[in-house]
Amino acid sequence: MHCAAGACQAPAATQSDLRSEPRSRRWKPMKLYAHPFSSYCQKVLIALYENDTPFEWGLLSPDNKTQLAEHAALWPLRRMPVLVDADRTVIEASLIVEHLDLYHPGPVRLLPTDARDALAVRSLDRCFDNYVMTPMQKIVLDVLRPAEHRDPYGVAEARRLLDASYAWLDGRLAGRTWAAGDAFGLADCAAAPSLFYADWVQPIGARHRELRAYRQRLLARPSFARAVDEARPYRTFFPPGAPDRD
Repeated sequence: MHCAAGACQAPAATQSDLRSEPRSRRWKPMKLYAHPFSSYCQKVLIALYENDTPFEWGLLSPDNKTQLAEHAALWPLRRMPVLVDADRTVIEASLIVEHLDLYHPGPVRLLPTDARDALAVRSLDRCFDNYVMTPMQKIVLDVLRPAEHRDPYGVAEARRLLDASYAWLDGRLAGRTWAAGDAFGLADCAAAPSLFYADWVQPIGARHRELRAYRQRLLARPSFARAVDEARPYRTFFPPGAPDRD
């Protein structure tokens, strides 16, 4: 779960560029370097599972030296996830989801075609990453520190930020099925793992009925339910301790 974002390294290509590539190259499965328990990796997995997009796993685990070496060669910062699509290497979970929507579109479009609507979705995506995922990880990572190096003030700040985010999101979600309205998309891919883990470290209070109901809808979404089940064997590794639910 301890992963960070990066940026897309390869130059952009157009749909016509992809159509002009040899069929064998175009249809080579993508490879995702990731771990199923990582929140940012789950964000990408949801996007892949929404459209049954084929890909090859590059499981990043301590005993998988080959995959770790490949991953480090692709992205020296060694952050997850990384997607390799033909000769393109894409890093940063949000950009990977956008890459999938652009170059491997399926029935579920993850960004609206209207640029103004897409901007609203991207804004919510940033809110979930920066104001839910980031403070949640601050709390989790502090548990891993030696006692003498822990940061109680920083953890308290992270909890306050989560509480403020919960209140804002609760109001924002009123009357909506998904983060940006009626359509599931990029913002929901970000929301699902961020709210999933955040509720473990700073429970979403009963007063935030809209947000709690939204989290339950995300858990019931087949793409996220699959990601949660695939990560279930790793719950014992959650530093603060995983609750016996979800």
